[in-house]
Amino acid sequence: MLTVYDRIPSGLLALEAPHLHECLSGPTLIHLPGQKPRPLFVSVLLHGNEDTGWLAIREFLRRQGDRPLPRALSILIGNVEAARNRVRRLDTQPDYNRIWQFAGKDTSDSPECRMARQVFDEMAARQVFASIDIHNNTGLNPHYACITRLDPPFLYLATLFGRTAVYFTQPKTVQSAAFAELCPSTVVECGQPGLPHGTQHALDYITACLHLSDFPQHPVRPQDIDLFHTVAIAKVPEDVTFEFHTPDPSFPSPSSDILFPANLDRLNFRELNPNTPFANLSPCEPARLSVVDEDGNDVGDRYFYLKPDGTLVTRQTFMPSMLTLDARIIRQDCLCYLMERYPLPA
Repeated sequence: MLTVYDRIPSGLLALEAPHLHECLSGPTLIHLPGQKPRPLFVSVLLHGNEDTGWLAIREFLRRQGDRPLPRALSILIGNVEAARNRVRRLDTQPDYNRIWQFAGKDTSDSPECRMARQVFDEMAARQVFASIDIHNNTGLNPHYACITRLDPPFLYLATLFGRTAVYFTQPKTVQSAAFAELCPSTVVECGQPGLPHGTQHALDYITACLHLSDFPQHPVRPQDIDLFHTVAIAKVPEDVTFEFHTPDPSFPSPSSDILFPANLDRLNFRELNPNTPFANLSPCEPARLSVVDEDGNDVGDRYFYLKPDGTLVTRQTFMPSMLTLDARIIRQDCLCYLMERYPLPA
């Protein structure tokens, strides 16, 4: 399933993400030499509709031309078929950022999991220096980095992207969690697709990481980072209907189980105080959000409660991230993550 090159395929850098299938047959790993032999690993398009990573690495390679790289570079171009269709993933596919849980052994026999394991093994053999997984959000979010460990090199890799960083331990099946076994790794979220600022930010970050000679071992200073911890994930159960709604007396009342505000994604990275309205539930048979913590426990009642008038409000302070207005993304992934501020380790 995986194609491996030791050069840039002819014509590749002329293609936009939806046309990569014209040059690539599927997931592709490209190894390029550099002055420092331990490679920087960059994964792009694990979600086919998040093209900022591809645009950034393409622009970097165009500018670099034939000049030698300061460090070896390995590039994984992920879900080419989803990119062709401008979607996160095809309905027949697993999520390409949920196939990486093995850390020494395979946990699935699917072609996609075997592909992920092959990438992992190749990069382990090459003694990968650092790993960057580049993504976009569909909702309104700032740019931020995510890490699965709090060791100084991981924190430094995050702050090299920006001061906002999120520490998470679930889901364990993401690429950055697997590569954390090999090297400092991070996910960088570059805002919504198609925005030049996101591409430039990712391009600058790739360039900076390629010029690193090593990672400092001293702790990151508290004034250099805003660190948050993902404490739970909220999903809409499959049997629950929902929609985004702006109340308007001139239109019939919606019939969905859950009504979210039409501007729900404006709550991303805002600390919500107790009693903040979050949604309206059907008065006939109130539905529930599924809210699960890192250990798989149902914690919905810890973070939300239902008022008699059907308004779902927050019970305690937390900060949501990755809220989106895209119903397909909500069904394929989640509604949002719940975060709390997190102190730097001593």
